[in-house]
Amino acid sequence: MDRKYKGILCILTSAFCFATMNMFVRLAGDLPSIEKSFFRNFVAMLIAFIMIVRAKDGFKWEKGNLPLMLIRAIAGTVGILGNFFAIDHLMLSDATMLNKMSPFFVIIFSIFMMKEKVSLQQALIVLGAFIGSMFVMKPSFSNVNMFAAGIGFLGGLGAGLAYTCVRKLGTRGEKGSRIVFFFSAFSCLVTVPYMIFDFHSMSLTQLIYLLLAGAAAAGGQFAVTAAYTFAPAKEISVYDYSQIIFAAIYGFIMFDQIPDYLSLIGYTIIILMAILMFLYNNKTAKE
Repeated sequence: MDRKYKGILCILTSAFCFATMNMFVRLAGDLPSIEKSFFRNFVAMLIAFIMIVRAKDGFKWEKGNLPLMLIRAIAGTVGILGNFFAIDHLMLSDATMLNKMSPFFVIIFSIFMMKEKVSLQQALIVLGAFIGSMFVMKPSFSNVNMFAAGIGFLGGLGAGLAYTCVRKLGTRGEKGSRIVFFFSAFSCLVTVPYMIFDFHSMSLTQLIYLLLAGAAAAGGQFAVTAAYTFAPAKEISVYDYSQIIFAAIYGFIMFDQIPDYLSLIGYTIIILMAILMFLYNNKTAKE
C-alpha cells in the first residue's frame, strides 16, 4: 500500500478513536471534567511509561527542552479540560468541532514559535475558520450554552499551542513517548489536589467508561503519530475532520442529538476552510 494511503488510513483510525473517547467521556456522566481528565491521562501515562522502558530511551528530556515541555503540558491540560467540559455541556459534534479549531491555532502560534511566515491566503482561511466557529458557538446573551462553548473554544486554543510545542520539540530531537509521558504525568499531578479535596465517588460503570476513554485516547495518539510518519501533514491532515462525522453519528445514536442549522453552517465553513488550507499547502509544496 502506498505510504500516503497508509497515512490516510491511520488518520481516519485516529479520528474514530478520539470520537470514541469523547463518547465514553460523555457516557461517564456528571463527574467533574478534572476527574475525567485524570483517568484519561493516567492510562496514557502508563502506556507511555511502558514504551519508554521497553525502548530504553530513559526519562530525561533533551537538554534545553524543559521550558517547551512545560508549555506543552500546561497547554495540553487546558485543552483537555476545555474539551471535556464542552463535551459534558454541548452536543458531541459541537464540542468536537470547537476542539478542531486547533489546527488553525497551530498556524497562528507557529508564526511566533517556529518563525514561520503566513501568507495572505492562509490568514484569510484562518479568519474564515474563526467565523465558522462563531456559528457553532452562537454568541449571544440569550444562549445558555455560550459559556460552555467559550470553554470549548479555549480548549481548542490550548490544543493548538500544545501541538505547536510538539512540532518544535520534534525538531529538537525529543522522543514522542517522553513528550506524552511528561504531559500525562504533569496533567495527573495538577488534578490530584482537586481530587483529594473534592473527589466525586463513581460507580463501576463510570470507572469502566473512563478507562475505555483513556484506552481510546491512547489508540488515537498512536494512530496519529503513525499517520504523520507515513505522510506529511499537508497531505493528510484534512482527513482528521472525519472525526466530526463520527461524533455526529455517536451523538445521534447514543444521545439523540441533532445539530441545529447554525451549527451545520459552522461545520461546513470550518471543514471548507480545512480543505482550502489542504489544497493551498499542496499547491505551494509543488511550486
